[in-house]
Amino acid sequence: MEYRADEIDKRILYYLAQDARNTSAPAIAEEMQVTAATIRNRIRQLEEEGVVRAYPADIDYERIDGHVTYQFRCTAPIPDRDRFAKAALDISGVVRVRELMTGHANLAVTAVGSDTNDISRIAGDLSDLGLDIEDESVIEGEYHHPYHAFGPEDAPTGPSLTDFMDLAGAAEVVEFTVSDGAEIAGMTIESAVSEGLLADEMLVVGIERDGDILTPKGEAEIRAGDVVSLFSKTPLEREALDVFGTE
Repeated sequence: MEYRADEIDKRILYYLAQDARNTSAPAIAEEMQVTAATIRNRIRQLEEEGVVRAYPADIDYERIDGHVTYQFRCTAPIPDRDRFAKAALDISGVVRVRELMTGHANLAVTAVGSDTNDISRIAGDLSDLGLDIEDESVIEGEYHHPYHAFGPEDAPTGPSLTDFMDLAGAAEVVEFTVSDGAEIAGMTIESAVSEGLLADEMLVVGIERDGDILTPKGEAEIRAGDVVSLFSKTPLEREALDVFGTE
């Protein structure tokens, strides 16, 4: 199943891809105007949903006693591609296998060997599995960068809309962070409705605070830093979110 990621999730993924070891929950929390507990809870959720699968170290094997990193491009029968991929990963020296959505050369196998004999042994093991090796080459360097679309455009300023979804008809659901100094901050949902800050067609359907999901009952208080999910029966005007201090 697909996982619906909002802007908070995307920013977490950006920084995890940039440097997982030194990613700071408080730093992301400050940027996204939420609490550190919310960020830690989101990271745990991304792991449980299988979005974040692992935190592999970027190792330069050539610096260790002259080891060499090779890439083999192999072809496996399409119906059994995943089975061949897992079998290839079990070969001693293979450190990564990628499945490619193509009929030809549909597995990219990365292997590390101590010398050419070691690499030849790995190539033989791949062939013994029934894989056709189409191409092989030495990996001189490998570079990566987190996905730009998930990162900040510039230094972020203030709270922002974190998610938006159109529903059937004219209904909408928006998710956003309540800003410091927002007019509604410190008020209960009930009092916000009675004072006309929340229109009749608007319904608070979720409040996330310090990593916890709160039941949005009438007596529930809305606080700065809360991630609020709001349902509206009609299209939301920009002014309708002003009381939350949301850009």
